Amino acid sequence: MAGKASGLLADTPEPKEDPYIPEGSVEEVIHTLSGVLDAVFRPWVADRFSLVWLEVTDDRLGMTRFDEGSNELVRRRKLRLDPGPITIGLHPALLQDEALYKHTFVHELLHAAGLTIHSKQHDKLVSQIAPAPSLKESPLLQRMRDAVLGNQTVQSWTCGHCGFVWKRRTVRKPRRCVKCARPL
Repeated sequence: MAGKASGLLADTPEPKEDPYIPEGSVEEVIHTLSGVLDAVFRPWVADRFSLVWLEVTDDRLGMTRFDEGSNELVRRRKLRLDPGPITIGLHPALLQDEALYKHTFVHELLHAAGLTIHSKQHDKLVSQIAPAPSLKESPLLQRMRDAVLGNQTVQSWTCGHCGFVWKRRTVRKPRRCVKCARPL
C-alpha cells in the first residue's frame, strides 16, 4: 500500500494468518436466533459466510457484505430465500483483544443472519452471546479512545466555578466538575 496510512488503527501490522471463527460462536448464534423472526437467513448463514481481514487503514472493526446487492437482498429477505455469499470483514487489530474479537464477530454474524439494522433486539442478542469488554478491560478500546482524544482540540477541562483543571480522558464533555460537582 503506497502513501501514508490513515485511520485510528493504521499502525496495526498486517496479519500473516487468516481470521478465525471463535470456538462455538456460530452454533451459539444459530441457537440463540431460534424463533427470532427477523433472522431470515438463519438456516443458511453458517454455510454462506466467509471471513476476511479489513484493510488496516479502515476505521471499522467489522463489516458484513452481502454479495448479491441491495435489491436482490431485499427480495430474498421478503421471500425468505438463501442470501447467497456473505463476506464478514474484521479489522486485524482485533487480534490484540480476544473478547472484542468475539464480540465483533458475533455482531457481524447477526447481521449476516438477517438482523441488518442496529436495533435494541440486535444489541440485546450481541450482549447475550458475546458481551463487549469494558474500556478498562480492553487495551484495543483504550488505544482507540486515546487516538480519538489525541485528535481533539480540547485537551483539558476547566471548571468555571472552582477553577479546577483536569486532563481530558473521555470523548464526551463531562456534565459536572470532578472536584466541586457543579454543572459545567
